[in-house]
Amino acid sequence: MGDLEAPEDRLGGYVGMLRDACATGRRLTRAEVESRRAEGQRAAEAGLPLRGLIRDHLAAAQSVLTRSPAPLLATVEQAVDAFVEGYERSQRQAVRQEEAARREFIDDLLHGRSGLGLLAERAERFGLRLSQAHAVAVAAGPEPYGDGYPVARRIEEAVLGRFGTRQILLATKDGSLICVAPGDQPDVLAYFAKQAHAVTDGGRVAVGRSHPGPGGVVHSYEEALNALDIAERMGLEGPLLYASDLLVYPVLSRDRQAMADLVESVLGPLHQARGGPQPLLDTLTAYFDSGCVATETARRLSLSVRALTYRLGRIHTLTGADPADRYTLQTAVIGSRLLGWPGTTA
Repeated sequence: MGDLEAPEDRLGGYVGMLRDACATGRRLTRAEVESRRAEGQRAAEAGLPLRGLIRDHLAAAQSVLTRSPAPLLATVEQAVDAFVEGYERSQRQAVRQEEAARREFIDDLLHGRSGLGLLAERAERFGLRLSQAHAVAVAAGPEPYGDGYPVARRIEEAVLGRFGTRQILLATKDGSLICVAPGDQPDVLAYFAKQAHAVTDGGRVAVGRSHPGPGGVVHSYEEALNALDIAERMGLEGPLLYASDLLVYPVLSRDRQAMADLVESVLGPLHQARGGPQPLLDTLTAYFDSGCVATETARRLSLSVRALTYRLGRIHTLTGADPADRYTLQTAVIGSRLLGWPGTTA
């Protein structure tokens, strides 16, 4: 494109087009219009400001102004329109390429599909230093999140408006909203969780533990996803979950077959109860969730304390395990929730 500092070079033959159009009264040819678009694209790729380029176009038109301005003005309008179209086309393409690069980076970051050295190098482009420890929060709402969705934009604007100078990455992945932040800044993820819950009217957020290095983001992300899954299966309450508070559940479910055997061995006799095992299983769940306090358990189940006592006695009779001696029985109840028992233990 030549010396881009010179206006006549930036205009790429525009002045000659104007003079010829004024002399003949003609419109620009298709080839000339396309050349203006191409010049607009090149100017955008070179990073030249559009306002200055428009000013150059108008100044050039003024330099060839004739007694009959109508052909000149029509040509200027046609030429500038084509030039701006090319400029904007280049900008849209650059945005799409940046979005594609960012999406590819996020996929690689969250799934560890790229070499750690290359991943760390790419991360700096998006504001992360993977040599530090990071933690990941995952927000799941009633409706899936997507790039550009109003809810996702509102959360992003709120978080970046408050912590914009920090090294934060916000993105969407598989319908969830992701926030990656330095591990020593838990206030960022707590604020993200608060915003996500507020704007989705009931969305839930899980926060993984902080882990160092490029692989730490993957580890924390997987912990957050697992926390959401456990909360769903266990029916856990609360909008904010911390993976560090739920470590017992992955441990218990690690040997699925052993857990299934425990559940069936300890709770299997509840099938003999009138109405099946579910009412008694719900009783045990409420009993353990309330800290084995009979009055609170009865309140949660809308039962009298006497009716609750009868149910607990029935459980003791059928299983041979006393709910007051809670370790084995409570572990089996937790396992039943993890496995979806009595629906399945496979």
